[in-house]
Amino acid sequence: MNDRLTRILSARATRTESQGRQVVAASEFRHSISKQDGAAFPPERSRYHLFVSHACPFSHYVLIARALKRLQGIVSVSRVAPHQDERGWRFDPPDPVSQAETLADIYLRADPAYSGKVTVPVLWDKLSETIVSNDSGDIFRMLDSAFKGLTRGVPQLRPPELAEEIDTVSAFIRESVNHSVYRAGFAAGQWDYDRAVAELFEALDILEATFPDEDWLLGSQLTEVDARLFVTLIRFDAVYYTHFKCNWRHAYEYPRLWSFARRFYSLPGVAETVRMDDIVSHYYLSHQAINPAGIVPKGPDVIGRLSLSAY
Repeated sequence: MNDRLTRILSARATRTESQGRQVVAASEFRHSISKQDGAAFPPERSRYHLFVSHACPFSHYVLIARALKRLQGIVSVSRVAPHQDERGWRFDPPDPVSQAETLADIYLRADPAYSGKVTVPVLWDKLSETIVSNDSGDIFRMLDSAFKGLTRGVPQLRPPELAEEIDTVSAFIRESVNHSVYRAGFAAGQWDYDRAVAELFEALDILEATFPDEDWLLGSQLTEVDARLFVTLIRFDAVYYTHFKCNWRHAYEYPRLWSFARRFYSLPGVAETVRMDDIVSHYYLSHQAINPAGIVPKGPDVIGRLSLSAY
């Protein structure tokens, strides 16, 4: 439990509004993997597949769940190319599982009439050739809970006794950290940018000030909120600080948060989910409105700073 953080968030909720703040497309496929009799998507080994971008923090979030739950031999994965072109997310070479050339092909295979946003991550059912979900939060929780009979000795990332606190803190990090960097980076004007940056750094200040003396954000128990925070922290100095102009402070200037990021990075399987080259090249090459010359910076050495032996 982190009582200080939840008290602050409860008070803060009374003065926070969220209208007009959406920066991530709403998910349109929201099915579930279930053990219930007759379920359309029962948990089975090798039936499900993830389509992800190693650059995308929301894809990274579900890749971390897959790693922490040791599902590498149960749920397979394909990655899209780091940067988007006029066709959006594409496979290079074509995806070996579906033979698709673009992620849009996957969406149209699931629904030939689909005309919405084509986003990652996607949880795909190879048996029925359709999308189970394209909501990162839903996918994370399915990976956490749906395959219990197929894995052993893995952490429960959303334990029932912490569910309410997890939901509160996760919503706070999602809106004020994960999404605020995008609101700052794609702000249409100074007022929008100032508002987004203020919200972002207020949130980081709160998380730093309330981080417990234990290893994880909610205490001794590793949970999904730790993964949600990590995916922004690891991108912060390499991308968000410069590319999105979130440059009030570096991530490493938050001692407790950066120590947390280093601990999290050292967890078994987590380092393998990090593709820093994909992260940097995606942002600097895909966002031509922000970086029209397509110049990709050389630094900083985020992985070096994350090493537990570096300090």
